[in-house]
Amino acid sequence: MGFEVGENIVPVAAMLVPIVGSIALFSFLAIATWSDARRKEREAYYRSETLKKISESSGEAAKSTLELMREQEKNFAKRRLEGLKIGGLVTTAVGIGVMVLLRGLVHDDPVYLAGLIPLLIGVALLAYPFLLAPKVEE
Repeated sequence: MGFEVGENIVPVAAMLVPIVGSIALFSFLAIATWSDARRKEREAYYRSETLKKISESSGEAAKSTLELMREQEKNFAKRRLEGLKIGGLVTTAVGIGVMVLLRGLVHDDPVYLAGLIPLLIGVALLAYPFLLAPKVEE
C-alpha cells in the first residue's frame, strides 16, 4: 500500500476525511454523554445527602430547605413542559415546510403527504402539555 513519487494522494485523503470526521464525532458524543451522566449522578447524590441531613435536623432551616427543593422540582416540571411545547411547534413547522416543499417539487404524485409524519408528531408534542400533562402549580 505504499505510494510512489508522483502518485495522486487525493483519493486517499478524500476517503480519510469522512472516517476521521466520524471518529471525532462519535468520540465527542461519547464524552458528552458520559459527562452529562456523571453530572446527573452527582446532583442526585448531593440531593440525597441534603435530604438525609434535613431528616436528621429539625427547625426553620429544614422547612426552608424543603420548600426550596419543592420549588426546584416545580421549576424543572415547568421547563420540561415548555420544552415539549417548543419542540412541538418546531416539529409542526417542519412538517408544514416539508409538505410545501414536496408539493412544489412533485406535482403528479401525493408525495407531499410524507410531511404529515413530522406534522402529526408535532401536534402530539403540542397536545400533551396542554391536554394530558399534570398541571404545574404556580
